[in-house]
Amino acid sequence: MNLLPFLALLLAAPFWEAKAPAEWSDLELQALLTESPWAQLVSGPGTASPAPPVQVYLATAAPMELALEESARRARLHRKPGQAEPPGASEEEYRAWLQENRAQQIVLAVGIGDKPAFSDEREVKRMEQECVMRVGRRKFKLTGHFPPSAGDPVLRLAFPREVQPEDKTVSFDLYLPGLTAPYRLVEFRVKDMLVHGRLEM
Repeated sequence: MNLLPFLALLLAAPFWEAKAPAEWSDLELQALLTESPWAQLVSGPGTASPAPPVQVYLATAAPMELALEESARRARLHRKPGQAEPPGASEEEYRAWLQENRAQQIVLAVGIGDKPAFSDEREVKRMEQECVMRVGRRKFKLTGHFPPSAGDPVLRLAFPREVQPEDKTVSFDLYLPGLTAPYRLVEFRVKDMLVHGRLEM
């Protein structure tokens, strides 16, 4: 039996390394945004009837930034004249902040939708207190957040950039206001997030 084709398949670079974003298929793009080293659909706790999943992804990882840009580009191509919407104020504020803080911060994004709970100061305070990042035995508090809005339905949570390539996993304990089951846990394997030998988060 010739094992060379099988070995070549195992050693093949993933599509996000081997191809430019414009060459990704729609299925590849969707997979990168929802089920990849940087993205997951995370359900709520419970076995009988788990809460609907929410999209969670590391927004500051280069493959995710490329995927989001490509997704937006394709959406513009299919949008009818007059349908274009300007980015929400939250997104503009986030982009300005990111330019200054990218080197020191990791951003975890949650496709949560525009929830009225973000107008409740107690719920927001609870989110700020209970959202944490865990790297091995180390624990890091939330350093800031950008709430979702009607024009930008993504919650962005900032944490200190304290993950190293030699770490095994990074996990996030989340409290997400407005969800039926607000507690969510998401974990990423660090070695899977290496791109050309560099940690992308």
